[in-house]
Amino acid sequence: MKSLSLAFGLFRMKKWYGGVLIVVLAIILVFSYSLRETQPKKQSAYDFFNNHPPKDSHTKENDSIKSPKVEVKKLALIKKPKLINVEGLNDLYAPTNISEESKALLLWPHMRLLLSRSDALPETGQGIKEAAIAWKELLAVIEEEKTTSHNIRLKEKNCPFSVSNLDKTLFSGGNILELPCGLVEDSSITVIGIPDGRYRSFEIELAGSNFSGEPQPSVILHYNVSVAGDNMTEEPFIVQNTWTNELGWGKEERCPAHVSSNNLKVDRLGLCNEQLVRSLMEENQNVSLSSGNALTNASQARSHASANFPFIEGNPFTATLWVGLEGFHMTVNGRHETSFAYREKLEPWSVSGVKVAGGLDLLSAFAKGLPVPEDHDLIVNSKLLKAPAVSRKRLLMLVGVFSTGNNFERRMALRRSWMQFQAVRSGDVAVRFFIGLNKNRQVNFELWKEAQAYGDIQFMPFVDYYSLISLKTIAICILGMMMPLSGLMKFSPA
Repeated sequence: MKSLSLAFGLFRMKKWYGGVLIVVLAIILVFSYSLRETQPKKQSAYDFFNNHPPKDSHTKENDSIKSPKVEVKKLALIKKPKLINVEGLNDLYAPTNISEESKALLLWPHMRLLLSRSDALPETGQGIKEAAIAWKELLAVIEEEKTTSHNIRLKEKNCPFSVSNLDKTLFSGGNILELPCGLVEDSSITVIGIPDGRYRSFEIELAGSNFSGEPQPSVILHYNVSVAGDNMTEEPFIVQNTWTNELGWGKEERCPAHVSSNNLKVDRLGLCNEQLVRSLMEENQNVSLSSGNALTNASQARSHASANFPFIEGNPFTATLWVGLEGFHMTVNGRHETSFAYREKLEPWSVSGVKVAGGLDLLSAFAKGLPVPEDHDLIVNSKLLKAPAVSRKRLLMLVGVFSTGNNFERRMALRRSWMQFQAVRSGDVAVRFFIGLNKNRQVNFELWKEAQAYGDIQFMPFVDYYSLISLKTIAICILGMMMPLSGLMKFSPA
């Protein structure tokens, strides 16, 4: 009996302990759950990366940690472009008597909506306005050509390879050279003269083309030379700049420059001759060495700098300004002195003349390497250079070549080289030159005759500024949609 009662007591004790254990576990569970509810809510990935604070009461009461306020900007809705009235656009699309020559104008009706968009390139308006004037002048020349004897037109060569002027009386202002068809890469202008110390400076300018009735033409390059003089008290220097009616004078570039520009290159040539820059640095160092002999040191330093300067009072010089791919370069007495990168809308094809002013006794001036169109009537086997007709079958490729109006020689080089491949001559590959109008009337007329002779030129309804080259890319795509073909290719060596 005792063992039975003992066992029964143990059973009751275990049952009591078990109940207590269950109650304790329940209390712990409730307590932990209440603590969990007071903890801050976890941030989502969106809240974390956007710095959005949690929105529960515990975070609001904790003032020690404050999240930075982030302003949420609403995205502005993109406005749909509108069609606007562009000055000169209607003149470009006015009815004309041109019919058989219209193959060179296939793209014009397809580009009108593109040119009249409100979101067009910034220079589109000016390019169209000037193109309208150039187009009117070209139409007038075409009509004149139809009514004029061919022999009369042959009497004068309108785009010569070289021009010269040996008249020394033209040193003070005015054009010393007329460039009828502008400049192209590798063209050069050579001036031979003697600096006159009475004026202390002289300048050489490349004047741009302008239409009749327009104000003063743009200055494609202003090359101003300041010589040291007899007493060597002033530092000689060269300043290069540009000027336009719209913007006035641009940012001038000085040589030797007080700020190093060794990293800046134009056609892999420095902006300023290294010897001039080195002379300027030595001058600054010598002047700062001794304060007692400052005047003597400055005079000696300037004398040393003037010895390296290419233009010296009373000494004759030969200066050649030549046209590179990226800019103008000046060589004096066989040594490269300065380089100047082309600026927007001031390109070599638009140069119409050379001016000299100031203290310079001009001995000679001449230009060579100028653009010359070929006489298409005298070319042997000219039919082999003419573009084959585009058949209705599917083409393998359309090759669009970017070119400027006065690059006659390069286009002829392409016609005589790879455009003679069987794929091109068979008509499987079509090659077309995309060229904008020029501000020079004669260049436009020569280009028009070239288009009729070879049938591979597409005129663009804007002046051929480099800033509008993207429109040519779009024009290639438009022409590709007009032809049944498999591929497009853009090429720009001409």
